[in-house]
Amino acid sequence: MVAAAAAMGAEREARACAAFYGALGIAQPVLSCLRCLREFAGSTAKRCKDKHLEEAFLLSRALSEGLQALGEAEARPLLRCVLAFQMEATGSSSSFQKLEQIVTQLAVGKEALLAQEVGMLLAGLAPQGEVLSPGDLQSVCMFIEESSLGRQHWRQNLVPLLQRLATTLRWVLQSQPAPGGTWGYLAVKACLQLFQALPKDLAPLAWSTAGKSKALQSLLGLLLEVAWGKALNKDTRLLAGTALSMLVNTAPQPEHGASAVLALFQLPDRGAGELKFGELKVEAPPLLEPDGLEKLVLTRGLLTCCKTDILSCQLESFTHKACLLLDIVFPTVCALTKEQKDCHYYCFQACALWLQRLRESLPAVWHLMGTRILAQDAELLWQLTQLVWDNAETLVEGVSEFIHSSFRLLLEIYHLECQHFQDKERPLYQQMLQRVVSMPWQIKARYMPLCAIVPYVGSQQVLDVYLDLPQHLLSCLSTNHLCPAAAEVYKALVRQQCAEQQDGQRGAEVALVEQWVLHWLPLLSQALRSPLPILQSNAANHLLTWTLRQLPATQAPLAAQFGGQDTASLRAWVSLLKAQKSVLGALPLQGEALERLSCCLGAREEGVRLAALGLICSSPSTNQPLSSTEVQLLQEFLPLNLNCDSSSFRQLLQAAVRKALVRLRDSSLAQLRGKVPRGTEPGKEAEQLAQAVGFVEWLLQLSITSLSPGSNYQRKKTALLLLAAVLETCTDTWSPDRKKGQPPRTMATLLSYARQSGCWDFFSQPNLLALLSCLQDSTNEIRDLASELLVRYFPATFPEPIALALFQLAQNALGSPRVQEAEAGAVLMKTILQKSDSSTMKSLALEAEAAPTLPNRGLCFAQHLLHMLQAQYAAACRDLLQAAATAPMHGAIAALRRCLLQVPEVAASMQAAESVQSWQELLTCLVTTARDITSFLLGTLQSQQGLGADEQAAAPSFADMGNAISSLIMLGKGRGQQEEEEEDSSVLLSEEHSLILTCCWVSVKEIGLLLGGLAELLLAPVLPARSGPLLRLPTLQTAARVFQEILLRCRHWGAVEGCSMGFTKFCAALLNHPDTELQAIPQTMLEQGLEALSGPRSSSITRRAAGFPMLFLCIISGEAPAQARPLLTRCVQTLLALATTALPQDWDQTLDLPQVCAFHVLQTLVRGAGLGGTLLRHATPMVALALQGLGSPCWAMRNAAIQLFSALTSRLLGQQRSRGEGCLAEGVSLQAFLGQHPQLGAVLLGELEAAAGPAPGAPCLRPALHAVLTLLAQLQPGTDGPSSPSAAFLRPLLGLAGSPIYAVRAMAAKALVPVVPPPQRLGLLLQLARQLPAAPGRVHSHNAVHGCLLQMQALLAPTSGTNGLSAEALRPVALQLEARGWLLTPAQRCPLVRATFLQVLALLPASFSLGFAQSIHDAVSTELGSLPLGEKPGCAELQVGSAILHQTMARFVCSEAARLADGEQIGAVCSLLWQLNPDVQLAVLSWVITGVGGTCEELEKALRLTLLESLGSVLRERRDKEFLRLYLEALLHLYRDPSSWSQEASHKLQGSSAACLEMLLHMVEAECPGPDLLFQVLCAASLLLARRFEDEDSTLVERWCMALEECSQSASYEVLRLAAARSLQIAGADVVQRALCTACPLLIPVALRLINMGIHLLQDEEREVRHEASGFASLLWQDPGESFRDSCIFVQDNVGLLGLLQLLLTEFGEHPETFDLLMQHLPVLDLRGIVEELEANKATSLYKEDEPNVFAEPAVLAQQLLPVLLQLLEKAPAGSPVHASGLRWLVAAGPGILCDLRYCKHRWSQEAVAHWGMKALGCAKLHVAIAVLLVRVRLAVQVLQVLGKSATAVLRLGCGAQELEQELELVQGLLAQHGLAPTQSQRDVLGEPGPLSGAA
Repeated sequence: MVAAAAAMGAEREARACAAFYGALGIAQPVLSCLRCLREFAGSTAKRCKDKHLEEAFLLSRALSEGLQALGEAEARPLLRCVLAFQMEATGSSSSFQKLEQIVTQLAVGKEALLAQEVGMLLAGLAPQGEVLSPGDLQSVCMFIEESSLGRQHWRQNLVPLLQRLATTLRWVLQSQPAPGGTWGYLAVKACLQLFQALPKDLAPLAWSTAGKSKALQSLLGLLLEVAWGKALNKDTRLLAGTALSMLVNTAPQPEHGASAVLALFQLPDRGAGELKFGELKVEAPPLLEPDGLEKLVLTRGLLTCCKTDILSCQLESFTHKACLLLDIVFPTVCALTKEQKDCHYYCFQACALWLQRLRESLPAVWHLMGTRILAQDAELLWQLTQLVWDNAETLVEGVSEFIHSSFRLLLEIYHLECQHFQDKERPLYQQMLQRVVSMPWQIKARYMPLCAIVPYVGSQQVLDVYLDLPQHLLSCLSTNHLCPAAAEVYKALVRQQCAEQQDGQRGAEVALVEQWVLHWLPLLSQALRSPLPILQSNAANHLLTWTLRQLPATQAPLAAQFGGQDTASLRAWVSLLKAQKSVLGALPLQGEALERLSCCLGAREEGVRLAALGLICSSPSTNQPLSSTEVQLLQEFLPLNLNCDSSSFRQLLQAAVRKALVRLRDSSLAQLRGKVPRGTEPGKEAEQLAQAVGFVEWLLQLSITSLSPGSNYQRKKTALLLLAAVLETCTDTWSPDRKKGQPPRTMATLLSYARQSGCWDFFSQPNLLALLSCLQDSTNEIRDLASELLVRYFPATFPEPIALALFQLAQNALGSPRVQEAEAGAVLMKTILQKSDSSTMKSLALEAEAAPTLPNRGLCFAQHLLHMLQAQYAAACRDLLQAAATAPMHGAIAALRRCLLQVPEVAASMQAAESVQSWQELLTCLVTTARDITSFLLGTLQSQQGLGADEQAAAPSFADMGNAISSLIMLGKGRGQQEEEEEDSSVLLSEEHSLILTCCWVSVKEIGLLLGGLAELLLAPVLPARSGPLLRLPTLQTAARVFQEILLRCRHWGAVEGCSMGFTKFCAALLNHPDTELQAIPQTMLEQGLEALSGPRSSSITRRAAGFPMLFLCIISGEAPAQARPLLTRCVQTLLALATTALPQDWDQTLDLPQVCAFHVLQTLVRGAGLGGTLLRHATPMVALALQGLGSPCWAMRNAAIQLFSALTSRLLGQQRSRGEGCLAEGVSLQAFLGQHPQLGAVLLGELEAAAGPAPGAPCLRPALHAVLTLLAQLQPGTDGPSSPSAAFLRPLLGLAGSPIYAVRAMAAKALVPVVPPPQRLGLLLQLARQLPAAPGRVHSHNAVHGCLLQMQALLAPTSGTNGLSAEALRPVALQLEARGWLLTPAQRCPLVRATFLQVLALLPASFSLGFAQSIHDAVSTELGSLPLGEKPGCAELQVGSAILHQTMARFVCSEAARLADGEQIGAVCSLLWQLNPDVQLAVLSWVITGVGGTCEELEKALRLTLLESLGSVLRERRDKEFLRLYLEALLHLYRDPSSWSQEASHKLQGSSAACLEMLLHMVEAECPGPDLLFQVLCAASLLLARRFEDEDSTLVERWCMALEECSQSASYEVLRLAAARSLQIAGADVVQRALCTACPLLIPVALRLINMGIHLLQDEEREVRHEASGFASLLWQDPGESFRDSCIFVQDNVGLLGLLQLLLTEFGEHPETFDLLMQHLPVLDLRGIVEELEANKATSLYKEDEPNVFAEPAVLAQQLLPVLLQLLEKAPAGSPVHASGLRWLVAAGPGILCDLRYCKHRWSQEAVAHWGMKALGCAKLHVAIAVLLVRVRLAVQVLQVLGKSATAVLRLGCGAQELEQELELVQGLLAQHGLAPTQSQRDVLGEPGPLSGAA
């Protein structure tokens, strides 16, 4: 209200000022200045405001001299006007400051006049005794903070101001105007700024008896009330603490201030009484609800701003030397950090602040104490270290920086104190370093103290003590949340190394680089070469560039590491070049580097291509022009990368191109200004300017051309992103909502230059039509992005014919039953609204149908859409089936939502006073209509409209809905027709069922989104009081009932989810509104929900209505986060009480119990994204509840309890790692977990103890035990000692080793790992080993032995990133195990125990004696050698667990052979494959496939030969499909590298190769082995074929090729298409090379068919298939001089496709089959049929047949084929078979082509095309048909030209080549006018699809 009044006052002053100066000589500059100020006041975006103020400031400089010559009377109006605008700008500090500069500039020489005006202005803020409004308080604050004249005024009127502030604060505390309001906050802020700005003036009022102020005394009492909790807002309370501390600073003597602080701290404990604060005395307010926050308020305020001398002065009331900092504040800080309140962030902030203040106060504290305060045996040091370590692992967001600074400050204080007292013994460093090293690498908290400690102990000591550091840093770099910490450790150590070298000697750069190479080169090299993208990018971004800046000489050793041709080397090399460029500023590309970069731009891996693109586009300076080489590389790269299906690739591509565009723009502007940017080639300035303009024009046309509906989604999305980058960078469109990326002021100069060159016509008709076609796309992303570009950049209104056609199209689309088409119609409506004006509205005839009083177009549009919705609702009431098919309501509702909520002009018109009443009426009618529609649709599905409200509370079952819909269909279609259809009905839902369901659910979802958005939009702004609210109370209550009805009666989760989003906004808007009646709406709904939850009912709610729990979540999520969240507390407490209620004696399994409902609601609350952190306060009772529920006799209770426990576990352990990260382990230690949730630890421990030592007679089954163990197993080990809380978990976990339940024993072993700190692990291992029985007779329990072994296995298992215990350290454990070797022998009757014992032995092989190691091998060999042959041993030999034992033994033999590389061991492995025991064979094959033996080449070689040798027998026997699949997969894995095939391998297959190949092909042709096995069979056949085929093998090659063709069809399974692509890579390239290199005519047709398959598979919709096919193309497309398959860089899919086309042209161009093969890829579509279907405008079906391959782009491929076909015909000699093929094609297709061409000319020459032309613009089939037709016509012209006039006469087409070409140009021009064909400039771009050479 105040802001509005101020705005009115400023505007009034501006008008008066303009009238006053109209006749004076300075009228023009004054009016210009006033115009800028008015534009500033009318702008909403900050950038616009700043722009207008800057202009006004420049004008004020010129005005200043003119005003100095005038008198005070003449200057007064302008000063008063600027001050009025300044009063309006008190909400923005920057605007206020700029206006202060303006008014100061204008008042030069008239300072007294300005002071007088400021005084008058501030004196009128509020009369004496009245409450200051929020706007007044903001003005007070701003004039105190930013205005010297304002401070002068308040100094002179200090007491009245204090009185007004006291009056205001008292009123605010009594009335509590709004829960989320800022009134109280601003009042406290004004007090704080007053105390800070005028301390000397306030001092006598507080500390002097004579000057004591009652107003200040009253204000002090009120501030105490705020701090003590009378204000609900936490931020207000914290600010009050700062204000009190600032008042303390006014004390004239430090002792007086310290005394006042001491009294404040004693107040909460003392309770009621009098507080003496200097000379002020106030009654201490009572603590309304002691929450611990009052002490935090005082502590944080004191540490934030209290003077150092007050904090460190001696307290007189203490017997010992004491000060506030050490004796009062520090104990409070310790207590606060231990309390589990919802203020962890501020507690840790106070801890860091305390250390900071101690650092500042050290001299004074030393002087006071006279001794060290952090001595080794000092209690303070122990408390401090314990404090920071205990809280180092907190999960609270933002706390990590406080912890880091705490460690840093602690060590700095310790260091300074040791220096001051000359103490050389500094054990704290070693203790901290040892603790860091002993922590697991996954814990983020270990890296902060490590960084802090490096400067004090030196880099070498850290590296010597922490040997695993490089490996740990690698692991951290592959884990997002640990990466920054790891980078800081690396930088700290390298900086320290540099400092140490510089301190030691001069000129030591060489030694420093050598030291860096020794310690860090392996780390950086491994990271940059890593296959993990996250590790590679993090190393490049966080380490590489910084290293080159710090140590430039490291570039040479790094470059030497990346010289290879493999993918990893290329990616690392590009990263190194990019880092070099960022450091050096420029990097010339030439010679070998340029060639290698070209290879990287065409590489298959996206990471390599993006890195290379980033290298080209980026530059340290934005005005450095692109070189001609860089532009050429970009023009080759971009067309080939438009259809990448990776979203991240598209985003990064846009970002890189945007950088290039900015460089082009800024360098061009610099050249136009006459400057020569850095990097400009001498003498080529004009050429570079033309090149920049030309490149942008080329990119514009490329983007527009790629937006054709015939393109796939990926190409259109990339093109839109590139177009957005062009328009954002190269237009002068100002975007107020953008903080960055605004056009330069001189952009118009460059635009003028470009347009003079005939370029940069960004908003041309073809460009507009291309974007309009995108508005009809089937995906939201394309539609929304196209709409945004149209609205933001294109002219304000559409041309009238386009607007009319679009409006008709939108009307039709809104009536479509397809959701995508209806949403497209909604986007069209919104776009039309934003791009229309009054004349457009008249053309659309919307004003005529609307009421004559509607004043604006937004209202007209909304009224029109509402009428449409009401008409559709009326139609649905008559016949829902018919309405769902022809006029469903969801389209109109979506259009209303977009037009009302997403158009800023509509929101602004709602707040205009003249249209408020009209909007009120419309919105009331809209909400009422939404209510009627919701009731109708939900009632229709329930088919029980006559029931009472109570019985309708539950959603209908699926059966009820099916019956209701069937009844509707019967009514709509007629009973007879329905009964006929039911006789042969399918089990699937009919289209009629789907129509009705879609109409209902989508409409309900849209209603929820619409109502929630309206509440959020209209309840947030404060409208003028006289206009009344746009949404009245009854309307909001109606909307609330709509939400309640949807959430309680809806079953569809999509509808519930959409409605929930809207309901959350609705509740948030109501709960944060100052009107208590509005706040009560969601509160009442919550109470009703809780009552319905706990009350009796006859139907299920949570099981049958997914929305019921969401009702609670939405209401509670709407509470303001800064408040105490009373609704959350009330809800959780009620649910906990309900869930713990005992089950009734006669509970019914078929009904949902209230207890189960409570569980489900709690689970929903825990999973809610906005409540997780807040709900942790209730974690302990909820975990206890879940554990209790797991033991319930009711299945529904147990099911709900396990879901709740799972949700709680995820929330307690923090954020889960993403799939792309290198580590999946969580980083919370058990110690930290128990520190954060101490009461929860007691709950978990109690469950463990009860399970480990059950009472006599108690059941041994503990249903909650496994859940507890699962939670513990997800934690990390800590560094705690025997006295730590986590130590208590050890005994019960060890006791669980003897559990009779296998799962408990296994999970207890995993849970043991986080309980045992690494230093104690060896001792426990020794203890467990000694517990194992030394002889068979000493086994008391096999379960206990097995559990003990499982625990040893868990403790010994290596963890990622660590080397574990050394072999020497484990020697005592090994000795104990050697003494119990009988556990491996048959004397131990339990196979599971033997298998687990062997797994333990396998974990410490280097620790055993040679004799025992041999005995292990003997025992294993004996056992495996005695196995019965065959698949089915006798029943007497069956034993539970024997298969596991044998598999474990087989894997052990394999691992030992790989480890030792011993010939005998390798032979043993191979012999296992000859065994007929399936368990052993499968174990060996699985071990091979996992790749564990990849490090032992000898073993792999032996296995290759063994598998090859027995391949024939395996194929003949074919005993088991799974075995055969694994066998072939292992064989292919071992031969994954083509170079691994040897002469010996060929010898092994000699004589059987053809037979094996025959059997494999027979399996493919005649058997049905299943897709997975068929994949392996086909690849194995390809492997054999690639290694041997002679001339006589042509039949086998032909059969193999036919099998590939069958599998490569688009309709085949994905795995089969993948098999075909991989087979092409394995053997296809060899076949094609053989066909090229030998005179073998039989292979030529096969080679052509293989290339044709490659072309097909390179367009497959699955990325993996395309990548495999690109391998085939890469092998064919390499330098003929290179050895085949050696040094081959696999190329990207599109590069490979062009390579195959080039290969056909150059190597197979003379063959007649080539032309026909290429023509197969040009589809022949029925153009006339497509056009007639568009004209008919038939009713849309709900379902649309999917394309078999949505990725393929026939139109784009046709454009790529055209130059190849033209060159094929042109190069062929006269009379060649190619010409004959062309003639045959033209004879067959020529008449049809000519007919279609003339049909296009006829159809698009007519005016009647307008009514369906806009629909045609978005029709993909039509665009493809036209694109292919134009290509075919162009090809026909070429055939006629090549064959000459004789052919023209033979063909009898009626026209020659020249006439046909002219006809083509005419038709292309016609089609281009309608956006159906490219323009001439776009055709130029299409003629450059990319290079047909060079990236391999």
